[in-house]
Amino acid sequence: MVVTVSQATEQTPTEAMFSADEASQGLGIELVEHGEGTALVRMTVTPAMVNGHRIAHGGFLFLLADTAFACACNSHGPVTVAAGADIVFVAPAREGDVLVARAEERVRYGRSGIYDVSVRRGDEVVAEFRGRSRSVRDDGRDRSARDDPGSRDARQDTARETPGTTKESR
Repeated sequence: MVVTVSQATEQTPTEAMFSADEASQGLGIELVEHGEGTALVRMTVTPAMVNGHRIAHGGFLFLLADTAFACACNSHGPVTVAAGADIVFVAPAREGDVLVARAEERVRYGRSGIYDVSVRRGDEVVAEFRGRSRSVRDDGRDRSARDDPGSRDARQDTARETPGTTKESR
């Protein structure tokens, strides 16, 4: 089922994640619709988003696609983050263009997934993005245990980060 944001009565996992996404909202990105493994977001290219060639900076196109990807892969509930992503720029976008990015889940397996995102201006493809997701393991360990310097988790984390530390010296 696809939900338009105005139809929702209770926040979905996608809406909860997006409502906390200050980066996307600060750029005027709107969550238009979403469903299981899908999302559609929209953004207007502003003067601050164009580069020295007077076309939209690729980083903003990536961010728009990444936002759609994040909304789609978080639709299932567990917190999910990007494990990697690639983008291909097909056509330039310009100031004033209204861009939409539609994300679609291709496959989920274990805690991983693959999502494709098309960024369009009307019917024209501007960019194609492929994202690889990873759900964060909820293993019941409290974050405060890792923050406690005396905890086993904190000692292991410190040992991993200390140059010259070997398994034998831990």
